[in-house]
Amino acid sequence: MRKTFTVRRALSAGAAALAALSFAACSGSGDEGGHDMDPMESESATADAAFNDADVTFLQMMIPHHEQAVAMAELAAEHAEDPEVVALAGQIAAAQQPEIDQMTALLEAWGEPTEMEDHGGMSMGGMATEEQMAELAAARGADFDKRFVDLMIVHHEGAVDMAEAHHAEGENADATAIADAVIEAQTAEIATLQEIQARV
Repeated sequence: MRKTFTVRRALSAGAAALAALSFAACSGSGDEGGHDMDPMESESATADAAFNDADVTFLQMMIPHHEQAVAMAELAAEHAEDPEVVALAGQIAAAQQPEIDQMTALLEAWGEPTEMEDHGGMSMGGMATEEQMAELAAARGADFDKRFVDLMIVHHEGAVDMAEAHHAEGENADATAIADAVIEAQTAEIATLQEIQARV
Protein backbone atom coordinates (compact mmCIF):
# COMPACT_ATOMS: atom_id res chain seq x y z
CA MET A 1 0.00 0.00 0.00
CA ARG A 2 1.56 3.19 -1.11
CA LYS A 3 1.39 6.31 0.98
CA THR A 4 2.10 9.83 -0.11
CA PHE A 5 2.92 12.78 2.06
CA THR A 6 3.22 16.44 1.13
CA VAL A 7 5.57 18.70 3.04
CA ARG A 8 4.50 22.29 3.54
CA ARG A 9 7.38 24.65 4.02
CA ALA A 10 6.93 27.23 6.76
CA LEU A 11 5.23 30.41 5.61
CA SER A 12 7.93 32.61 7.10
CA ALA A 13 11.46 32.31 8.43
CA GLY A 14 10.18 32.67 11.97
CA ALA A 15 7.90 29.65 11.49
CA ALA A 16 10.51 27.51 9.75
CA ALA A 17 11.37 25.49 12.85
CA LEU A 18 7.70 24.68 13.31
CA ALA A 19 6.73 23.71 9.75
CA ALA A 20 3.76 21.41 9.20
CA LEU A 21 3.61 18.28 7.12
CA SER A 22 0.29 17.47 5.39
CA PHE A 23 -0.38 13.77 5.06
CA ALA A 24 -2.79 12.11 2.63
CA ALA A 25 -3.39 8.40 2.14
CA CYS A 26 -3.55 7.28 -1.49
CA SER A 27 -5.76 4.42 -0.42
CA GLY A 28 -8.56 6.90 0.27
CA SER A 29 -8.78 5.97 3.92
CA GLY A 30 -9.25 9.64 4.82
CA ASP A 31 -7.07 12.55 5.87
CA GLU A 32 -5.85 13.03 9.38
CA GLY A 33 -7.93 15.52 11.33
CA GLY A 34 -7.10 19.16 10.70
CA HIS A 35 -5.72 18.79 7.19
CA ASP A 36 -8.83 20.28 5.59
CA MET A 37 -8.43 23.62 7.37
CA ASP A 38 -8.81 26.91 5.55
CA PRO A 39 -5.59 28.94 4.95
CA MET A 40 -5.94 31.02 8.11
CA GLU A 41 -6.46 27.93 10.27
CA SER A 42 -3.55 26.19 8.53
CA GLU A 43 -1.19 29.08 9.20
CA SER A 44 -2.22 29.11 12.85
CA ALA A 45 -1.69 25.37 13.18
CA THR A 46 1.75 25.72 11.60
CA ALA A 47 2.74 28.38 14.12
CA ASP A 48 1.46 26.24 17.02
CA ALA A 49 3.00 22.95 15.84
CA ALA A 50 4.89 21.16 18.59
CA PHE A 51 7.42 18.36 18.55
CA ASN A 52 9.61 16.64 21.11
CA ASP A 53 12.80 14.59 21.26
CA ALA A 54 10.88 11.38 20.53
CA ASP A 55 9.54 12.85 17.28
CA VAL A 56 13.03 13.91 16.22
CA THR A 57 14.63 10.59 17.13
CA PHE A 58 11.90 8.61 15.36
CA LEU A 59 12.41 10.49 12.10
CA GLN A 60 16.21 10.40 12.37
CA MET A 61 16.10 6.64 12.85
CA MET A 62 13.44 5.94 10.24
CA ILE A 63 15.38 7.74 7.49
CA PRO A 64 18.33 5.29 7.40
CA HIS A 65 15.91 2.43 8.04
CA HIS A 66 13.99 3.40 4.91
CA GLU A 67 17.22 3.97 3.00
CA GLN A 68 18.26 0.37 3.58
CA ALA A 69 14.85 -0.89 2.46
CA VAL A 70 15.19 1.13 -0.75
CA ALA A 71 18.70 -0.28 -1.31
CA MET A 72 17.35 -3.81 -0.88
CA ALA A 73 14.48 -3.07 -3.26
CA GLU A 74 16.86 -1.70 -5.89
CA LEU A 75 18.87 -4.93 -5.70
CA ALA A 76 15.65 -6.86 -6.29
CA ALA A 77 15.03 -4.94 -9.50
CA GLU A 78 18.35 -6.31 -10.80
CA HIS A 79 18.63 -9.77 -9.25
CA ALA A 80 15.19 -11.12 -8.32
CA GLU A 81 13.54 -13.90 -10.31
CA ASP A 82 10.05 -14.09 -8.84
CA PRO A 83 7.68 -11.56 -10.50
CA GLU A 84 5.86 -10.90 -7.22
CA VAL A 85 9.16 -10.15 -5.48
CA VAL A 86 10.06 -7.72 -8.26
CA ALA A 87 6.65 -6.03 -8.06
CA LEU A 88 6.66 -5.73 -4.27
CA ALA A 89 10.23 -4.39 -4.27
CA GLY A 90 9.17 -1.72 -6.74
CA GLN A 91 6.25 -0.80 -4.50
CA ILE A 92 8.53 -0.52 -1.47
CA ALA A 93 11.03 1.72 -3.25
CA ALA A 94 8.31 3.91 -4.75
CA ALA A 95 6.70 4.46 -1.34
CA GLN A 96 9.74 4.80 0.90
CA GLN A 97 11.97 7.13 -1.11
CA PRO A 98 9.36 9.94 -1.04
CA GLU A 99 8.90 9.27 2.69
CA ILE A 100 12.64 9.74 3.18
CA ASP A 101 12.42 13.11 1.44
CA GLN A 102 9.42 14.14 3.52
CA MET A 103 10.96 13.12 6.84
CA THR A 104 14.16 14.94 5.91
CA ALA A 105 12.23 18.09 5.04
CA LEU A 106 10.30 17.97 8.31
CA LEU A 107 13.49 17.70 10.38
CA GLU A 108 15.04 20.56 8.42
CA ALA A 109 11.93 22.66 9.02
CA TRP A 110 12.32 22.01 12.74
CA GLY A 111 15.98 23.03 12.58
CA GLU A 112 17.04 19.53 13.64
CA PRO A 113 19.85 17.41 12.16
CA THR A 114 18.73 14.71 9.75
CA GLU A 115 21.37 12.29 11.02
CA MET A 116 21.17 10.89 14.52
CA GLU A 117 23.99 11.20 17.01
CA ASP A 118 22.40 9.38 19.94
CA HIS A 119 19.51 6.93 19.76
CA GLY A 120 18.62 7.62 23.37
CA GLY A 121 18.42 3.89 23.97
CA MET A 122 15.89 3.36 21.17
CA SER A 123 16.50 0.38 18.91
CA MET A 124 16.57 0.57 15.11
CA GLY A 125 15.16 -2.93 14.78
CA GLY A 126 15.26 -5.15 11.74
CA MET A 127 18.30 -3.62 10.06
CA ALA A 128 20.32 -6.06 7.96
CA THR A 129 24.00 -6.33 8.77
CA GLU A 130 26.70 -5.35 6.29
CA GLU A 131 27.41 -9.04 5.78
CA GLN A 132 23.75 -9.78 5.05
CA MET A 133 23.58 -6.91 2.57
CA ALA A 134 26.74 -8.16 0.83
CA GLU A 135 25.30 -11.68 0.59
CA LEU A 136 22.05 -10.28 -0.80
CA ALA A 137 23.92 -8.26 -3.41
CA ALA A 138 25.84 -11.36 -4.50
CA ALA A 139 22.74 -13.58 -4.75
CA ARG A 140 20.79 -14.18 -7.93
CA GLY A 141 17.47 -15.68 -8.94
CA ALA A 142 15.64 -17.94 -6.50
CA ASP A 143 18.43 -17.61 -3.93
CA PHE A 144 18.07 -13.83 -4.03
CA ASP A 145 14.28 -14.07 -3.72
CA LYS A 146 14.50 -16.13 -0.53
CA ARG A 147 17.14 -13.90 1.05
CA PHE A 148 15.25 -10.74 0.12
CA VAL A 149 11.93 -11.95 1.53
CA ASP A 150 13.48 -13.22 4.75
CA LEU A 151 15.40 -9.99 5.34
CA MET A 152 12.53 -7.68 4.38
CA ILE A 153 10.06 -9.35 6.73
CA VAL A 154 12.40 -8.74 9.67
CA HIS A 155 13.16 -5.23 8.38
CA HIS A 156 9.47 -4.32 8.13
CA GLU A 157 8.73 -5.79 11.55
CA GLY A 158 11.45 -3.55 12.98
CA ALA A 159 9.93 -0.49 11.30
CA VAL A 160 6.49 -1.31 12.69
CA ASP A 161 7.95 -1.71 16.18
CA MET A 162 9.66 1.70 15.88
CA ALA A 163 6.45 3.34 14.71
CA GLU A 164 4.45 1.80 17.56
CA ALA A 165 7.10 2.92 20.06
CA HIS A 166 6.81 6.46 18.72
CA HIS A 167 3.12 6.50 19.59
CA ALA A 168 4.01 6.09 23.26
CA GLU A 169 6.35 9.10 23.40
CA GLY A 170 5.90 11.37 20.37
CA GLU A 171 3.62 14.39 20.30
CA ASN A 172 3.87 15.86 16.78
CA ALA A 173 0.81 15.11 14.65
CA ASP A 174 2.80 14.91 11.42
CA ALA A 175 5.34 12.46 12.85
CA THR A 176 2.43 10.43 14.21
CA ALA A 177 0.83 10.39 10.75
CA ILE A 178 4.08 9.02 9.33
CA ALA A 179 4.19 6.36 12.04
CA ASP A 180 0.58 5.43 11.28
CA ALA A 181 1.41 5.08 7.59
CA VAL A 182 4.42 2.88 8.34
CA ILE A 183 2.32 0.59 10.50
CA GLU A 184 -0.49 0.30 7.97
CA ALA A 185 1.59 -0.10 4.80
CA GLN A 186 4.31 -2.32 6.17
CA THR A 187 1.95 -4.60 8.10
CA ALA A 188 0.16 -5.27 4.81
CA GLU A 189 3.47 -5.84 3.04
CA ILE A 190 4.61 -8.26 5.75
CA ALA A 191 1.52 -10.36 5.03
CA THR A 192 2.38 -10.41 1.31
CA LEU A 193 6.02 -11.23 2.03
CA GLN A 194 4.96 -14.12 4.27
CA GLU A 195 2.81 -15.53 1.47
CA ILE A 196 5.80 -15.37 -0.88
CA GLN A 197 8.06 -16.84 1.79
CA ALA A 198 5.84 -19.90 2.00
CA ARG A 199 6.49 -20.80 -1.63
CA VAL A 200 10.01 -19.59 -2.48
